[in-house]
Amino acid sequence: MQPATPSDGLLKNQPIVVPKASDVLAERLRQMILSGQIQPGHQLPAERELVKETSLSRASVREALRILELEGLIETRRGRGGGSVVRRPTGDEVSRSLAVFIRGARVHMRALLQAREAIEPAAAALAAENRTDKDIERLRSSNDRLRSLAADAGAFLDENLHWHLAVVEASHNELFQAFMVALSRAIHDATDIEPFDKPDIREATIAAHERVVESIVRGDAEAARKAMARHVEAASRITLEAGLAEVDGAQGERRMHAHGSG
Repeated sequence: MQPATPSDGLLKNQPIVVPKASDVLAERLRQMILSGQIQPGHQLPAERELVKETSLSRASVREALRILELEGLIETRRGRGGGSVVRRPTGDEVSRSLAVFIRGARVHMRALLQAREAIEPAAAALAAENRTDKDIERLRSSNDRLRSLAADAGAFLDENLHWHLAVVEASHNELFQAFMVALSRAIHDATDIEPFDKPDIREATIAAHERVVESIVRGDAEAARKAMARHVEAASRITLEAGLAEVDGAQGERRMHAHGSG
């Protein structure tokens, strides 16, 4: 029996990746924050203290704190008594990250519309169950503004965006809100005014909005779901028939500036 010999090339093309010190520290602090071990409002030790406690370089500590700040888990306060303070993440961080992904990955309009058609009817149904008097007032006021802006396609589209976000806010589902802020703005920015520059389309939009709102006011979740599904599907057809199926997030930003919006 021959003795075992090392296998040649056993680790060839399999480099061992050692995590950066800053990533390790960021992950440790992240878990402490997310587990509740460090509560919102609590101030982390100063950089020099973290350097002493962890034996890491000041650059690594600073980079770890920068990572957590970008994730919305801490905020840096300047001046006397300042430092890195733990905070609760908000939907704004999710919306910004998703917006960057939509633009950077050049997500096409068709995919944006499909996501919207999946989320908005469910959000409308939840709005019927969870809406407050303030939500109802906001939705009705938005409908009134839409009717007053029916002669101005650009202003009408801007208010239309606000209405859709108001419905999602009335659902009181934080994830729906975060997703739809990014999706709705990307769709709005990539949408040509011309396909919607028709009085009959804007009148149909207003009527559809009123059906959704009245279903929400009545607390009829299924009616709200169906009314919103019909509305967003019709809007998608108009958008796609205008030849915008392959428009992506980066092109949408250019369209927004071309129209003088935003």
